Amino acid sequence: MSVDHYENFPVASWLLPPSLREPVTAIYAFARSADDIADEGTLSPDLRIAQLQTYQQQLNLIETGQTATHPIFVRLAKNIADYNLPISLLRDLLDAFEQDVHTTRYESFEVLLDYCRRSANPVGRLMLRLYRQESALDLEQSDAICTALQLINHWQDAAIDWQKNAPHGRVYLPQDDMHRFGVEPLHFTEQRCDAAWQDLMRFQCDRARSLILQGAPLARRLPGRIGWELRMVVGGGLRILDRLAAVRYDVFRHRPTLGLTDWPRIVWQSAVLYPSHAD
Repeated sequence: MSVDHYENFPVASWLLPPSLREPVTAIYAFARSADDIADEGTLSPDLRIAQLQTYQQQLNLIETGQTATHPIFVRLAKNIADYNLPISLLRDLLDAFEQDVHTTRYESFEVLLDYCRRSANPVGRLMLRLYRQESALDLEQSDAICTALQLINHWQDAAIDWQKNAPHGRVYLPQDDMHRFGVEPLHFTEQRCDAAWQDLMRFQCDRARSLILQGAPLARRLPGRIGWELRMVVGGGLRILDRLAAVRYDVFRHRPTLGLTDWPRIVWQSAVLYPSHAD
């Protein structure tokens, strides 16, 4: 298992309350399929944008009280109505997926955070709507966790993102940080894991760790199965960061993932680090 934002949807988890499996699965189907349109296969950029615009049109139908025609959106529309899901969050996801089609560089960490605000944070906010846990602090900490998970996935897949978008490559590493640490595109083309690369990746992973720990108290406050689900997600993200450090950030030759042997440790950490009392 990797830390990939949409693969981390709790669609198959026994921890997910049975009553929420249908809306979570419907949201997942929407997000996963849209993400695949943006990133997978051999479609031209124009065709990718056209298909994502079709998704936007389906949301328009739902928003104006008309009947959606695409099967994914027929299902999604019922759950939007049943749970009062904000369509604006779904639009944010589509906007981020469209950005993935044409944006291959991020000038600064602040610009990257704005992308995460639309590509990752809406998922957590949709889950909180389903859980009926939407205080200002809940939303703030959910955003921190979701952004951190997105960043961890970017660092985990830095080599893959470059290869999938050859010859120019997609680079989520902030350009100003690359310049400051002395990392250049040749590091990708030559798969060069030198001291400069390691220092840059360590810096970015430390940022992600700080963010996920900032949001982690949310896992203490959410009750029952929901809280345990989030504790496991946070634990998985932290474990991937540990594995990145263990391979000295050489994502060119090692893509850290989670295996069966990791889960006892994650469960133990979840019980120790996130006791049941509230903040």
